[in-house]
Amino acid sequence: MAVVDHKKADATQESLHRIFTVPEAPESTLGRIEKEISENLNAFLQTHIAAREKPLAEIEKDFSSADIPERPSFVSEHTHFLLDKLVAQSVHTSAPTFIGHMTSALPYFLMPLSKIMIGLNQNLVKIETSKAFTPLERQVLGMLHNLIYHEEDAFYQQWMHSANHSLGAFCSGGTIANITALWVARNSALKPDGEFKGVAQEGLFKAMKHYGYEDLVVLVSERGHYSLKKATDVLGLGRDCLIPIKTDSHNRVCVNEMRAKLDELRQKNIKAFAIVGVAGTTETGNIDPLEDLADLAQEYGCHFHVDAAWGGATLMSNTYRSLLKGIERADSVTIDAHKQLYVPMGAGMVIFKNPALMTAIEHHAEYILRKGSKDLGSHTLEGSRSGMAMLLYASLNIISRPGYEMLINTSIEKAQYFASLINEHPDFELISEPELCLLTYRYAPARTQDALRLADPEQREELLAALDDMTKFIQKRQRESGKSFVSRTRITPEAWDRRLTTVFRVVLANPLTTEQILKGVLEEQQEIAKQSLISFPKINTLTESILNQQVAL
Repeated sequence: MAVVDHKKADATQESLHRIFTVPEAPESTLGRIEKEISENLNAFLQTHIAAREKPLAEIEKDFSSADIPERPSFVSEHTHFLLDKLVAQSVHTSAPTFIGHMTSALPYFLMPLSKIMIGLNQNLVKIETSKAFTPLERQVLGMLHNLIYHEEDAFYQQWMHSANHSLGAFCSGGTIANITALWVARNSALKPDGEFKGVAQEGLFKAMKHYGYEDLVVLVSERGHYSLKKATDVLGLGRDCLIPIKTDSHNRVCVNEMRAKLDELRQKNIKAFAIVGVAGTTETGNIDPLEDLADLAQEYGCHFHVDAAWGGATLMSNTYRSLLKGIERADSVTIDAHKQLYVPMGAGMVIFKNPALMTAIEHHAEYILRKGSKDLGSHTLEGSRSGMAMLLYASLNIISRPGYEMLINTSIEKAQYFASLINEHPDFELISEPELCLLTYRYAPARTQDALRLADPEQREELLAALDDMTKFIQKRQRESGKSFVSRTRITPEAWDRRLTTVFRVVLANPLTTEQILKGVLEEQQEIAKQSLISFPKINTLTESILNQQVAL
């Protein structure tokens, strides 16, 4: 009987040195592992949403130990563990049938290029650890500033690489970008004045006392992103100081309602230091009337911030950039590169119209962020950061603005096509018309739609509640099938008296999603709906009862 040699890894100086050393031979162990990972990942990216469906509770068992291993693993063994337990059970966000969230297919060139970012491991907090990456990131911020504000070349020559200024901040996403924008706005509203050294130095209590305000608030549409509540929380204002303003039937903020609220606040000596316009609501993709909000901000002396995390990339399109008319009047703008600029997760930006604005949050430290240096960290909330701007820089150059225009145009027109499919289908109901590449809808049998129009308030509520349950059932069952995925949310449609209603939500940013796939998504939902009507017989029973009652009358 042969004796199997079970070799075990050891933590030795030699083995540690080996894993920190670049492999010399192309057929080295690490070289073969790298090839295997690449091949397995490519295979995964060609499958459905998940390679093998496995309950979350089962996956948790593979990651249940809280002990740090006392013995090292061989790289090859651990790689196989990751491929089997992690990759195989990951969500295939780049699948063309995965149309439920913001994550989309990525340009394939970003995978090899990302090795540059990881291998060099630059830290963008300080120029001593990111000598070339710092000017690259400053150029990227300048390119996005130019996209929004269209200043003359001389402006960018003066400000883009200025040691004492910044055109914005690259950060991990829209949440940090929005917090940064309102941080700048708060510090500017409570700036140094006479002997008062400013809120940044003396704090919120002394600042309020100095300026004599009863409170500080931010105004935004009721469709504003939840990150804005985080912002008012961490800035010491409290979540109640983010004041939601009613939206119209197209999910856009009602400007007259906002004006009335501003007048009311002024009479109470409450300072509205910022107005936030939404350029692409998270749930429906609608865009606030930015021009009107810019007028309000100017009239009432507010910082005007536009949260364009979703819609900002639309500025790349000469066909559709007019949807964001007025954004060029914003004091600050949030854009997420990991949405429709098609770079990996962890890439957001806030851009400021006036290069001097970010001095309101400037901070220094003798050991790292010295005055007069070009360190990006002196104007950012985050400290140590990777060189993610390099991947956006590569995409901007390789795809180019006309390439992005085609991607944006296709996504918007795909959403319009999908909306037309829904409108043409008697058993589906379009809830929000698409402006960008997002829309909401639900399954509602044609006879049930007729019954809803005839029902009394009590019957209507009962039927709508049953449809909510069925929407959840269809969405969950479709996700579990592993063929396609849409998300769901709850919004307040005007058609149903602003009742909180459960709906399907789709994001059609993936350029690989075809019209045939969209037809297939509806067909799959219709098939699941037939099964769900067995689970939810109340819908048919109540529908027929209402229709028969009407006939009797």
